[in-house]
This record gives sequence, structure tokens and C-alpha cells, in this order.
Amino acid sequence: MWADFDAWVRAQGADALPELEFMPRANAANLYVYPAEADYLDARPLDASWVRLDSSVREIDEQYVLPTEFANRPRDSALVYLSLGSLGGADVDLMQRLVDVLGTTRHRFIVSKGPQAGRITLAANMVGAQMLPQTNVIPQVDLVISHGGNNTVTESLHFGKPLIVLPLFWDQYENAQRIHELGFGVRLDTYAFADEELTAAVDRLLADVALRERLTDLGAVIRARDGLRVGADVIEKVGRQHRASID
Repeated sequence: MWADFDAWVRAQGADALPELEFMPRANAANLYVYPAEADYLDARPLDASWVRLDSSVREIDEQYVLPTEFANRPRDSALVYLSLGSLGGADVDLMQRLVDVLGTTRHRFIVSKGPQAGRITLAANMVGAQMLPQTNVIPQVDLVISHGGNNTVTESLHFGKPLIVLPLFWDQYENAQRIHELGFGVRLDTYAFADEELTAAVDRLLADVALRERLTDLGAVIRARDGLRVGADVIEKVGRQHRASID
């Protein structure tokens, strides 16, 4: 596998890869997205070829406006965003169970229903659609319930929101554990959580004023680091270096 990939990289005009490594070290823009406060640099420092973006929140034109009946929230009702991504959302049984359990609470939910939207019946305290402009939804809510995909996790921290994470595969398990151990939210067993575990986690995180203030401050710091600009500058720098090398 590595030999084939290295051959393809060289065929594109790039330098050969370091042996058994899949990322170049020279004349490259190796970008990864993760806030410094959650990074693992103490466990595995990275060399100078890597650049961390604390966030990379896409800017989109599509706005999200809460329906009138949801805009005026009762005093004891928070607003929560639920999304398991495009793959997690395809698990209709899991999505419906989450909807049914959360439907018993006093809170209101914005639900990204996913590719099987027509098979998921929302509760009375919910609104949703197959796809939502997530980066314009998250700033409006008090809590995010997610599968732990890197985009949703880093976007939630970018906007200073606590998380309940129900991981399904790959990096989601690490993200869920990291959120839990840093106290930024709660990790639950995706297919074995008890109903009361989920509802209690929702209420506990929403009631934790100190956590909300901590995450609000963290979000402001992350946004000020302007990950999009950092990434653009790195790409431009590498592009200029490459052009200079072939002129």
C-alpha cells in the first residue's frame, strides 16, 4: 500500500515520501485541526512540518432561523443540537431512540436527521431536517449531542459549546474520550446507554454554569486564533516555495 501511494505521489511531481510514512515532511502543508487545549502534543510532539489549526469553521451563506414556536424559549428550556453525521444518521433505530428519549425532556432540540430523514419521527419538542447549516446552528444552541466527528467537535469548541458524544467509529472514540477527560462534556456508550444516563447528562451539562463560562472563554480564544487564516497562510507559503523551486 505504501509503495503504491509513494509512487502516485511522485507521479504527481512531489518528492518521495519518507519510508513507510504517508505524509511528506518537506515542501508540504501538513495541516490538522484540533484546539491546542485538547491536543496530544505532550504524548507525541510533532515536527515542524505540521501546523495545527485550532479550528477551521467553514463560512456558509445559508442561514438558520428558528421557527417562531421555538424562538421564545420557556425559562427552564434549553436549546440542544442533535446530529450523528451522515453515517450515524443512517442508523434509523439509533436516531429514533435518541429522539424518543430526548422527547421526554423539557428542552427543545434541533435535529439533523440525516439520509433516512423520512423514516425518523421527531417529538413535539423538536424541529429538524435532513441536512442543516451546522456552523450557523451551533452558535444558537446551549449543548451539542454528537457522534464525535472531528468537524462537529472542533466546531462546537470553536463556538464554546459543551458536548455529549456517542462515538461510532474511527477518530470519534478518541474525540469522545478527550472531551470527557478534559471535562468539556460527557462520553456515553452509543448503543448501551440507559435512558436516564442521557437525560441526566443533558441536565447536568446545562446546569453547569462554571463549565459554560469556561467553554465560552475557550471559544473566544479559539476564534481569535483564526485557524482559517493560519491555514491559508501556510498553503500560500508552500505554494510560493514550490513555484520558486521550479522557476
